[in-house]
Amino acid sequence: MTGLELSIAWRYLRSRRGSRLLSLISVIAIGGVLVGVSALIVIMGVMNGLQRDLREKILVGSPDVHVLPYGDGMRMTNWRDTREAVAATPGVVRAAPFVSTQGMVRNLSGYMTGTQVMGIQADGVAGADVTTIRSHAILGDFRFTRDSVSLPGAVLGKLLASKLNAFPGDTIVLVGAAGLDMNASTGAIIPRLDSAVVSGVFETGMYEYDNAYLYLELAAAQRFSGLGDDVTGIEVRAADRWQAPAVADSLRANLKAPVRAIDWQEQNRSLFQALKLERLGMGVILLLIVVVAAFNIVSTLTMVVSDKTREIGILRAMGMPAKSIRRIFLYQGIVVGAVGTGGGVAIGLFLSLLLEKYQLISLDPSVYFIDHLPVAIQFPDVLLIIVSSLVITALATLYPAAQAARLYPVDAIRHE
Repeated sequence: MTGLELSIAWRYLRSRRGSRLLSLISVIAIGGVLVGVSALIVIMGVMNGLQRDLREKILVGSPDVHVLPYGDGMRMTNWRDTREAVAATPGVVRAAPFVSTQGMVRNLSGYMTGTQVMGIQADGVAGADVTTIRSHAILGDFRFTRDSVSLPGAVLGKLLASKLNAFPGDTIVLVGAAGLDMNASTGAIIPRLDSAVVSGVFETGMYEYDNAYLYLELAAAQRFSGLGDDVTGIEVRAADRWQAPAVADSLRANLKAPVRAIDWQEQNRSLFQALKLERLGMGVILLLIVVVAAFNIVSTLTMVVSDKTREIGILRAMGMPAKSIRRIFLYQGIVVGAVGTGGGVAIGLFLSLLLEKYQLISLDPSVYFIDHLPVAIQFPDVLLIIVSSLVITALATLYPAAQAARLYPVDAIRHE
């Protein structure tokens, strides 16, 4: 009787008087599911995109694993032996020393601002390209040299270069706090001043890097920070970024030097945990829209049962079993849920692709680290949304279908 059941279910979905269009209450029920599913797909895509873009932008200038010394001095001695031991660890692709310190930078006109000074090895040194920051140079490069200029080179973030109005070929002055001297007669602090020439400009799209970071060649950064021949730590690039925690565990176990290994997930744990919690919360809240739509399906089918009570009684009197009556309303609810879910998926994917391709929503990079609202659709999320929606709408049909199946033929025929 499946063909007859489907035919009756389709008839109950349509408007009266022979119209082939769906009835208004059916359209409203489908619309509720459609809105909920499409909103859920777009928001999940946005949350995935935020997490992906933040992760990628953070890792532009940050390695998979940091190997750092203990203590407040942040000073690693005998770093060459440590680097060799790190490079020999399974899962490590590259390892390079780095220097990290803070200071001030000013142009020749006197404008001064704070900066994060990073010392890395120049392009061309074997194993120096641990991070992808070198691929983001938009002017010059990371060789830290300028033709016929003896001053050390410096590569600035785009926003920092714009604030200083300093571009390749211009001279800047670095003001540091490390290894400060004191005037013996007056007791005044004599700041450390180093001149440098801008040899490049980079742009990552992440406000923190572009607005405050300044890169020097390793030897120049060691001199500026007063470290001598020492460094701040070792940058490590893993064969697989997602295996970085395992690589960090191996480094902690294998290295005999008093150092600690911190992977990128641990270093940014609070940020990614907040994003994960926000993603979960938004998913639960938006799933409630689908639940509300399911209640709409319950009310719709209950109204249909009340409206078709006499017809149900006639069908029962003609010999149709209760399970067939139950299936008629189950099919009706499943059609509403399937059409609403399918339409919601199509609209949600279309809106997500539109937002990602044309970057329709701009953001303030000084607040959100990124300049537009990113969207990343993941197939497991879409599949989970589809299954959840179909299950919720199918469950919503059980009560009205059971009510219709329990009607007695005589009482149903007498129903006014």
